[in-house]
Amino acid sequence: MSKREKIVARTAQGEGDRAGAAACGEDPVRSRIIDATFRVLIEHGYARANTREIAKQAKVSKRELYALFGSKQAILAAMIAGRARRMQLPLALPAVDSRKALAEALVRFGATLMREVCHPAVAELFRLAVIEAERSPEVAQALDEGGRKASRAALADFLAGAQAKGLIPGAEPETMASQFLALLWGDLQTSLLMRVAQAPGPAEIERRARAAAQALLALYPGDAR
Repeated sequence: MSKREKIVARTAQGEGDRAGAAACGEDPVRSRIIDATFRVLIEHGYARANTREIAKQAKVSKRELYALFGSKQAILAAMIAGRARRMQLPLALPAVDSRKALAEALVRFGATLMREVCHPAVAELFRLAVIEAERSPEVAQALDEGGRKASRAALADFLAGAQAKGLIPGAEPETMASQFLALLWGDLQTSLLMRVAQAPGPAEIERRARAAAQALLALYPGDAR
């Protein structure tokens, strides 16, 4: 069995199904459609995936599918949006009022972001986007808009709030957000896409997130509050 077939099999058992579940709320029909779309995308690629096969695997009619989503592009967007919301979850916090609280918020954000992006289902979506980049650029565009840019914007907004309180003076919030993400990831994401590295475990994720937070705050020392 090939690596891709193994991934599809694991997804059918539930490991990869969580890729879109966060986007679905409690609606089991939407959840089944998004989960089926993930399986079809990984098995056939985006260009060859069709709504007939998605509807078949989701055990719904095409009419139901189109009533809920309208197109496979809309299902892909919902899948990615659900993941993006989970990545941003740590920043749905009360505003921080100290450097210590700021550091801990950055650690929580970094750890959650890394955990979500390293999820096997998400990693496969990124690989799919690379493979389909020329033939179906909408996959990469959806991942970029709904995932990378959304998470970066949420982090920049959070840092802007901390900067307004004088907790982290210095560069523009967007610059600081980019620096934090670079410190967090290094070359790990590229290695994961190439399958030359294993996804980090909980302890390594925590270590990376804490090191990135400490390094960013060291770049912009501020006062001791």
